[in-house]
Amino acid sequence: MKLIPLILFFCLSFQTSYSGSTEEVKVDVLNFSQLEPLLNQKNDTVYLVNFWATWCAPCVAELPAIKAVEDKYRNQKFKVLLVSLDMPGQVKSRLIPFLLSRKITSKVVLLDDPRQNVWIDKVDPNWSGELPFTVIYGKNFRESHSQTFDFKTLDLIVKQKLNLP
Repeated sequence: MKLIPLILFFCLSFQTSYSGSTEEVKVDVLNFSQLEPLLNQKNDTVYLVNFWATWCAPCVAELPAIKAVEDKYRNQKFKVLLVSLDMPGQVKSRLIPFLLSRKITSKVVLLDDPRQNVWIDKVDPNWSGELPFTVIYGKNFRESHSQTFDFKTLDLIVKQKLNLP
């Protein structure tokens, strides 16, 4: 009997901290028309936009490299956008817990648009739809990559695009 209040305390503490954490993680669900402006911003910032999913092993493997590069260039004009292609009905049950468990702090949106044959070509006409897929762009350049990045490779690209020594 003495253990019941203690067990209740721990259960409520876990629930409170978990639900508090999910409130801190915001994932907007967008169609492509809503996402498209984020793929074509015209300012002096370098953008890395990564299309990925929690069920994609190579995508998950490269997330630490993306996070490390984002952390390294946090004080530069550099932004990361992770575009999840997970199922919209799994945002709360799968995507947000995934982000929390891996301490992903990048801006994350979920693309919910069944017209892949239309929007894939708008992202990049050479993209066949494979994941992961990364677009790195700025005011005067745009490049796309169908590969899984490691930190060293991604760091070199971002450093060059930021014109850093």
